[in-house]
Amino acid sequence: MTLLIALILALPVVVTAFFALEVFAGLAPFRSIGSHPVNATSAVIVIPAHDEETVISRTVSETAIEAEGEFTLLVVADNCTDGTAEEARSAGASVLVRTDPDRRGKGYALAAARDHLRNNPPVAVVVLDADCRIDKDSLRALAAAVTSTGRPAQAINLLAPDLAASPLVQLSTFAFMIKNLVRQRGLQRLAGRAHLTGTGMALPWQIFFSANLGGSNIVEDLALGLELADRRAAPLLVSDATVWSPPASEGGTLVQRRRWEGGYLTTAFKTVPIALARSARRADVRGFFAALDLSIPPLALLVLINVLALAIALFGILAGAALWPVIVQVVAGLVAGMALLLAWIREGRRFASAGTLMRLPFYVLWKLPMYVGLARRGAPKEWLRTGR
Repeated sequence: MTLLIALILALPVVVTAFFALEVFAGLAPFRSIGSHPVNATSAVIVIPAHDEETVISRTVSETAIEAEGEFTLLVVADNCTDGTAEEARSAGASVLVRTDPDRRGKGYALAAARDHLRNNPPVAVVVLDADCRIDKDSLRALAAAVTSTGRPAQAINLLAPDLAASPLVQLSTFAFMIKNLVRQRGLQRLAGRAHLTGTGMALPWQIFFSANLGGSNIVEDLALGLELADRRAAPLLVSDATVWSPPASEGGTLVQRRRWEGGYLTTAFKTVPIALARSARRADVRGFFAALDLSIPPLALLVLINVLALAIALFGILAGAALWPVIVQVVAGLVAGMALLLAWIREGRRFASAGTLMRLPFYVLWKLPMYVGLARRGAPKEWLRTGR
C-alpha cells in the first residue's frame, strides 16, 4: 500500500517541487541585453485585430508615439465586421484587410502579414495585441535582443493591476504575473529559454518567414515557441521589456482562462512525455527542465491537485500505508507555498492585496467548474474572444 501511494503521489510532488524551484529562481531580475535605436525600415510592429474598433485607434496612436519613427506599424484587420480598419488607418497605421471566415485566429493574421511584408522584409517583427501598451525602451530592448542574438525574444507580459477589482480578478492577475514574470525568469535561468505569450514578442525576419505561425491553434503563441525551441531557436526573455494587457471582468477572465488553460493542458499532455524522454536520452538537463516547466498546470489547478494528493495520502494512512509519503507531499506543498509568498512580497503586492491572497481557496473553487468542463468536453476547439 505504501508503494502504491508513493507512486500515485510521485508526479504531483515532482511537479510541485519544480514549480517551487522555478519560482525561487525567478525572484530576482537579470541583466539587460541592452537597447539601441533601430532603423525605421528594418523593424515592423504587427498588430492583429479582430473587431477592435473601440481600442485600436488608441493602441496605434500610443504605440506610434513610443516607436518614435524607429518602427513602422501594420494592423491586420482580420475578418472584422466593424470599423477596425478605418480607425487604425485614421490613427496612422498601415492596414491590411483580411477576409476569410473559415480561417480565423491570430496565426492566420500573422501569416497574412508575412505575405504582405515578404517583398520588402524587415529585419525584425514585433507582435502586439490590439489592446496592449508598450513603451519605447521595451520596443528597443526587444529589437536589440533579436538583432544581437538572432533568436526570438519575449517581453514580460502582464495584466494591468487593479487593487479595486474583485478578489477573483485580482487573484487571476496575480497568477498571470507568477506565470509570465516570475516563472518566465526562472525558466530562462534554468533552461535558457522562455515561452512566447503572443503579445510583446519579437522575431527575426528569417524565423518569422519560415515558422509555422499557428493557424487556428487556440494557444498559437505557446505552440510557436515550442516549435522554435525544437528548431534550436528557443525564445529568450527580455526582462527589461514589458507589455501590459488590460484585466478582464470576472466573466471575461473565465472565458479567457478556459480558452488558454484548455489549450495549454492539451498541448502539455501531447508534448511533455516526448520532451522528457528525448531530453533524458540526450542527457539534456536544460531540455529536461523545460519539459518539467510545461508539465506545471495553472496555479489554481496545481493547488487543487495538491489538495487531492493530500487526501489520497491520508486515505493511504487509514488503509495501513506508512506516514512518509504524506510528509514528502506536505513538505513539497509548503515549500511551494513559501515560494509563492516570497513572490507576492517581491512582485505581487501591486497585483493582489494580502486579504485577497488569503482567498486563494475560493479562487480554486471558482475555477473548479471550468476544470470539470474541460475534463468532460475538452479544450475549446476554436478561438474565443474576451469581451472588452
